[in-house]
Amino acid sequence: MPTTIQISKETKELLNSFGTKEDTYEEIIKRMYKLAVKEQLKEFLMSSENTMTIEEAKKEHSKRWSK
Repeated sequence: MPTTIQISKETKELLNSFGTKEDTYEEIIKRMYKLAVKEQLKEFLMSSENTMTIEEAKKEHSKRWSK
């Protein structure tokens, strides 16, 4: 079921800049959403938060699995 949202003229112009005359607003918004999801995943995968170097991982592995 279609719905209506209110956006400013500025936002409408920004949306228009992401599409062509043939694109619907729904197509443009979905395309932008997909790009945003990919960017979030990229940022998550490239984050160094809660990571360790290969050397640290090797030491941890040796501690846990030494014979």
